[in-house]
Amino acid sequence: MTILLVLGILVFLIVAHELGHFIASKIFRVKVEEFGIGYPPRGFTFGTWGGTEYTINWLPFGGFVRLMGEHGETHQRGSFAAAPKYAQAIILVAGVTMNALVAWFLFAGALHVGIPRVIPEGKAITPNIQLFINTVVDGSPAAVAGLQSGDEVIRVEDASTGQPAELKPSKVVQFIGSRGGKQLEVTYKRNDVVTTVPVTPAHAVVEESANRPAIGIGLVLVTDQSLAWGPALKDAFPSTMQALKDTAAGLWTLLRAAAAGQPNLQNVVGPVGLVDFVGNASKHGLGHVLALAAFISINLAVINLVPIPALDGGRLFLLIVEAIIRRPPHKFTVQVMNFIGVGLIVLLMVTVTYHDIVRLLV
Repeated sequence: MTILLVLGILVFLIVAHELGHFIASKIFRVKVEEFGIGYPPRGFTFGTWGGTEYTINWLPFGGFVRLMGEHGETHQRGSFAAAPKYAQAIILVAGVTMNALVAWFLFAGALHVGIPRVIPEGKAITPNIQLFINTVVDGSPAAVAGLQSGDEVIRVEDASTGQPAELKPSKVVQFIGSRGGKQLEVTYKRNDVVTTVPVTPAHAVVEESANRPAIGIGLVLVTDQSLAWGPALKDAFPSTMQALKDTAAGLWTLLRAAAAGQPNLQNVVGPVGLVDFVGNASKHGLGHVLALAAFISINLAVINLVPIPALDGGRLFLLIVEAIIRRPPHKFTVQVMNFIGVGLIVLLMVTVTYHDIVRLLV
């Protein structure tokens, strides 16, 4: 079932990507000869409307659009090659744009269903609010006591009087700050196991507030209350933009390390690892699956912009070169670049799959 869920997510996201190309092509009157779900060989044809064949194919791993003249084989009116350069560029980036939009709606759907999210302390009037540690200062009393980022704080109290702190970030900070040198007890939950540890606030733990006693933790309030569609769409937008920035930064770091001869693929997940991730997400409910699908959609958007032949980014790069030199690049050169690009993608997939299998076996 998990494998089917992974296939369903990937097919949905790839078809959405191709739908972006399809819509942009229709807008600029570029003929779409075929819109296919799955990859050939062809299973059956739904029909032909507006000059486009709509098909279902036997290999259920995505989808495609086939544009007239997309490889320069014809320059007749209505072909991709005959379209203005700006129209070709928009058609090429429409796929990644659609993936970003889909990610936004998936994030919104996750928030509408209900997933854990950080809320400001001033809005802490909703039910099911929990206090979590999001940062721990290295070498701090909290670190020495074994507290970790991701622990849920259940209780903070004065060990001598038993007086508890109000479980809000600012109130806990004030409570700790007024008890320098006094032993506190922090009760937290990690992996459904509740533990209580003694912690003594000290000065100079937090560099910006060296004169205030602290134990060296950052705190956030988290709730999983569902949002109405309006607030969900609003809150999902910054999440989508942040995911785009983080994914692009991570990919840049990976490429820079690879260029330096030190590629690190340990944290890159391939198809096998994706099954494990989706399986874990499905155990926590629909909201987590939707959020994970949104992250996958963001990754598809960013990766497709990499200027490697066979990807949208590579085709966009060749289009820019063509616009600069005012003629199409030599066909043989393009074929060689495509061969190298496909080879790099296959090599990457094999390497990533190997790491996926190793992670599962360890």
